[in-house]
Amino acid sequence: MQRRRKTPSTAFQASSGNEGSSKSTDAIYTHQFGNMPEPLTAEQAGKRGFSEIEALKHVKALTELGPHPVASETLDSAVQYVLAACQTIQKTAHWEVDVEVDFFHANSGANRLVGGLFMGRTLVYSDLKHVVMRISPKYVSEARELSILVSSHIDTVFSTEGAGDCSSCIAVMMELARGISQWAHGLKRSIIFLFNTGEEEGLNGAHSFITQHPWSETIRMAIDLEAMGIGGKSGIFQAGPHPWAIERFASVAKYPSGQTIAQDLFSSGAIKSATDFQVYKEVAGLSGLDFAYVDNTAVYHTKNDKIALLNEGSLQHLGENMLAFLLDVAASPQFPQTHTTEAKEETSQNNAIYFDILGTYMVIYHQKFANMLHTSVILQSLLIWTTSLFMGGFPAAASLALSCLSVLLMWVFALGFSFLAAFFLPLISWSPVPYVSTPWLVVGLFAAPAFLGALIGQHLGYLLLRKYLLSVHSRRKQLSLAVQVEIVKFEAERWLYKAGSFQWLILLILGSYYKIGSSYLALVWLVSPAFTYGFLEATLTPARLPKPLKLATLLLGLAVPVLISGGTFIRLAGIVIGSLVRLDRNPGGTPEWLGNFAVAGFIAALLCLTLVYLLAYVHISDAKMAITLGTLMLFSVSLAVVLSGVVPPFTEDTARSVNVVHVVDATGNFAEGKQQNISSYVSLFSTTPGKLVKEVEQIQEGFVCGRDKEVDFVTFSVKYGCLTYKDAGSDWSESEIPKLHVDNDAKGEERITRVLIDTKGSVRWVLAINTEEIKDFKFEDTKNSEELIPMGEKGGEDGWHIIQFSGGKNAPTLFDLTLQWRRTGSTQTSKEEQRPLLKLRTDVFKTTAITKRILMKLPRWCSLFGKSTSPHTFAFLRDLPVNF
Repeated sequence: MQRRRKTPSTAFQASSGNEGSSKSTDAIYTHQFGNMPEPLTAEQAGKRGFSEIEALKHVKALTELGPHPVASETLDSAVQYVLAACQTIQKTAHWEVDVEVDFFHANSGANRLVGGLFMGRTLVYSDLKHVVMRISPKYVSEARELSILVSSHIDTVFSTEGAGDCSSCIAVMMELARGISQWAHGLKRSIIFLFNTGEEEGLNGAHSFITQHPWSETIRMAIDLEAMGIGGKSGIFQAGPHPWAIERFASVAKYPSGQTIAQDLFSSGAIKSATDFQVYKEVAGLSGLDFAYVDNTAVYHTKNDKIALLNEGSLQHLGENMLAFLLDVAASPQFPQTHTTEAKEETSQNNAIYFDILGTYMVIYHQKFANMLHTSVILQSLLIWTTSLFMGGFPAAASLALSCLSVLLMWVFALGFSFLAAFFLPLISWSPVPYVSTPWLVVGLFAAPAFLGALIGQHLGYLLLRKYLLSVHSRRKQLSLAVQVEIVKFEAERWLYKAGSFQWLILLILGSYYKIGSSYLALVWLVSPAFTYGFLEATLTPARLPKPLKLATLLLGLAVPVLISGGTFIRLAGIVIGSLVRLDRNPGGTPEWLGNFAVAGFIAALLCLTLVYLLAYVHISDAKMAITLGTLMLFSVSLAVVLSGVVPPFTEDTARSVNVVHVVDATGNFAEGKQQNISSYVSLFSTTPGKLVKEVEQIQEGFVCGRDKEVDFVTFSVKYGCLTYKDAGSDWSESEIPKLHVDNDAKGEERITRVLIDTKGSVRWVLAINTEEIKDFKFEDTKNSEELIPMGEKGGEDGWHIIQFSGGKNAPTLFDLTLQWRRTGSTQTSKEEQRPLLKLRTDVFKTTAITKRILMKLPRWCSLFGKSTSPHTFAFLRDLPVNF
């Protein structure tokens, strides 16, 4: 079994090594994120240690089962494997340790989250099975009263074997449990390991456990293990709300890894994803930590989430960190009480801001301290600027304004040049994102134009500033014109340098006002260069003539900011690039250049923020022409590589995300309850930007691509895709089509309609309810007479409330839906403009002959992509009109 020793994103970082500053940044990245511990064998780790080699055996066993989504036979096998492994741990535990293993069969339930990815939806589940293990010291009776939860999910999406997401997490947990079962006699708290199912269908496993299992009432801290890629260092990307957990982790972790900026991006919605940690925080009110692997994020939920791409040392890194952390917190005599109102109010004022330095040390401080620190720095900076401008008078104020104008022009030109490249790239390349498999290409395609734009923009500002300063100095007759010109050059250089710190001061003020945790980046990029400038360059003697800025000022001033943020910025760029394979949530619904704009804008912004000090040195040097030509050459070479096709946009290991769905479309066929004009076809679409011309050429099978027919899959719509009707009428029958039957329609003072839903055996489906017509509804399991969704206020998005159902093989398939109308009759009159009252999509676990043939012909650079809202390979569509 061979696995990679080099991180998958190394190619991207290595590309930046052409220049000195880039080399140092690359070295920082490698040390911070690529420096992995050596995997340990069972003998090296010992009975109480963590062995990656042993954990990998679990990963191998789970991935060999293939994809194991909810309701599949392979998931049953995976659950049984985990159960057997836990029972083995139970048998071999230390004699003073009590290990309890529970095979938990959850009841039906409904999960309605108020924020994040699933906002405006009700997630319904049934027939889910989890494995729960509690490890406690046998002779500490109160240990079970306060527990620590460690959680991850066994299930995968249908398109991947899930080595990273999240067999690696399950394997780490089992190896942790084995080790802790030999230590726990010295602990004061219990540790509960939850191996849940249903996470990939809407965080259902975590919700069913936290709302139904009796042990959940004892939990006071939740640790969630996740993956949005495969391997690398598993870092903290969500912490809190109470800071105790992250503080303890930072104090004991051998290889601490975590960034507040990742938490800010995730909570802002910029990263479209959700984890079980949301349930633990939102539903249970718990604090804790959320870890994730993010290396090679392009493989997320595709066929390439496989053990061959799992980097050596990844599991060892997480395992050693988690083992030290769990043993520490479980043995601690102090444990935060986070369930009381007073504790929650205190916590909201004391969130933790955290970041690691080179993966060896973690800095943590509270929001309250950040407010004081940032306010102090802001006030001192404003005082210095005010004093400086007061002493310099109008010329100083005008110089500041012109130097800030140069910064503004730098931003405008950098963004403009990079956006131009991003816009034209789809016009000259068969893929709008030709750099996904080779991320270093963005250095030439976007960073080079952005750098050139930044240089030109700032240079224009520099010329205006120099012209103004020359007019000011020309009034001083005691100096010759040649001397005045030299003085003006050096003075303008200094103003541009100081404008860089003014830029970061503005960002620090904004970040502090909105209490953004990652404002610490603005702090270090402001304070370090400003302090170095004041120490090496500033003078209190007005008569002293300015000199060129020292190179030491730049090197010393940027050393700390680059050390703290250089690796993080590169990592974020890699994540942004990798995420492009799943950018288009409604395939064809966004312009092809949009993904390029996101990458180009991100890179241009990074360059403007980080190179503003460096560029100040360039304008008076003789290297401007050489730098310009070198940048143009880099852009030209990168463009030539793309046009020549030497480097393909996608490869077998970094594939384009596609979906192949055999659709039986029975929408618009409600008249007199008879099925009419049923349409059957195979839909091919992609969440990766770009046309499907090359793919269709290789597959053939009569596909026609375009925007002529929009396919509404209820949770999303395919605006651009390819359809074929060839052989699509076989391998299904009309008896499999789900039913929406109006059983009763009472039109009194308040109109109430009862609809019977028969999903025809499907245990994975989505139903959209038109909230422009329906103000409330009740949803029941007919067979068991169980109310799943009661009447009550319900949200929605875009005029729809979505019910998303997922369950095991024995989940119910007959339901009653009671609708309460907003009015006694619909105001919709135009049949063409009328939206249906209900939309239903049912997914079936089967692959028809035509679908199987298409999948066999799918190019190697393509992979099926799964998520909670997307269909599998066979789906039925039904609807119910408003005027039924």
